Amino acid sequence: MPPVSRLLEGRFALVTGASGGIGRGIALRFAEEGAAGVAVHCRTGTEAVGEVAARVRESGARAVVLQADLTDEDACRGLVREAAEWAGGRLTALVNNAGVQPTQPLPGMTAVDWRTVVDTNLTSVFACTQAAAEVMREHGAGGTVTHIASIEASAPAALHAHYSASKAAVVMHARSAALEYGPYGIRVNTVSPGLIDREGLAEAWPDGVRRWREAAPTGRLGRPEDVGDACVFLASRLASWITGHDLVVDGGVMARPTW
Repeated sequence: MPPVSRLLEGRFALVTGASGGIGRGIALRFAEEGAAGVAVHCRTGTEAVGEVAARVRESGARAVVLQADLTDEDACRGLVREAAEWAGGRLTALVNNAGVQPTQPLPGMTAVDWRTVVDTNLTSVFACTQAAAEVMREHGAGGTVTHIASIEASAPAALHAHYSASKAAVVMHARSAALEYGPYGIRVNTVSPGLIDREGLAEAWPDGVRRWREAAPTGRLGRPEDVGDACVFLASRLASWITGHDLVVDGGVMARPTW
């Protein structure tokens, strides 16, 4: 565990997609940095997200497990409302982490395939952000919203046309939201991770892992807590004059020359 500085003392946060590696890392880092409570969301992985909630509590924060299908706009708004009610109306941070990353050739991709990714990765961000901003405005103390984008927002990969497009749109949504919600004390940013390690990745994709390590100046894959640290920073007082920004967390891969 990194040194704890209680950067998020007293905050109440909602982390979507918290059953997976990155979401788990974000939720735990929020708890470790003094958040009063972390609402952890999942669509189907209730057992996994329950374990995350237990670890959040071990770190001294309150936790609640919330379930919703974020491809449904009403479900997004209901999720935020439920999290805010649990937090006594004091929802001060939202991390839009939930997303999907299927691989599919662009030729032959259907509109249904496209919408499945866009609705999960982008429309949910729009709906959750809008709902959270309403809560933050009503409470009057402002807050922070952080979207998890990707380096593929600006450096697309083959078979990821729908994913890359959705993440590029997420970055621009944050900039637009930062512009319009800034007067209410609400800051909106994105974190764009590179390749984040997970159990079994090296065995499932050895060539990709090898190429990433060779390309990264830091010589390693990312860890969920690397993304969590970036989210903690953006939600903290240390980033009080940062909004509309895309924070790339990729071990330096995007700094490599392309020729």
